[in-house]
Amino acid sequence: MINTLADRIRGLASLFWREVAKFGAVGGVAFVIDNGLTYYLMHGVMSDSEAKARFVGATVATVFSWIANRFWTFRHRRQDNVVREFVMFIVINGIGIGISTGFTAIAKYGMNIQDKDILFSAGVVGILVATVVRFFAYRFLVFNKELDEEPAFSHDHELIEAHRRAEAQTEAGSGEGEDAVKRR
Repeated sequence: MINTLADRIRGLASLFWREVAKFGAVGGVAFVIDNGLTYYLMHGVMSDSEAKARFVGATVATVFSWIANRFWTFRHRRQDNVVREFVMFIVINGIGIGISTGFTAIAKYGMNIQDKDILFSAGVVGILVATVVRFFAYRFLVFNKELDEEPAFSHDHELIEAHRRAEAQTEAGSGEGEDAVKRR
């Protein structure tokens, strides 16, 4: 049983790191889209609206990110209700966009920084903070379909239930009695 549980933990860790790597690749491309478009807009048609330029860049990158994460990073966790999934994704990205745009706005309006390179960098720091928030929100709130269909994890419930039964038997033998076992 301990080996089976250890195998399960190794499998989950491996899946987690694969998801992190894919999320990182998608995020890298989205980062280039976001910052490339933001930089272009900041030095062009939105030269006086750095926070708005960051918002536009982040919005375009968000659409790319949803498609790539849905069909690649978390393809095994896609929800059956695409509309709900997309709405959750937009809400979470709205928070992320608020973080990155907020860093730019705080630098410009709160700290009275006018240098475009510093304002651009403030947005990049905001993106890094928002990325951590997004990964865990995507993983646990947006793309959260159970792994029951995943062949490598088809015995999840058996392992968990066997572990609970073993704990209950141990507690029953230590004096808690049958009532404690039945409550579980």
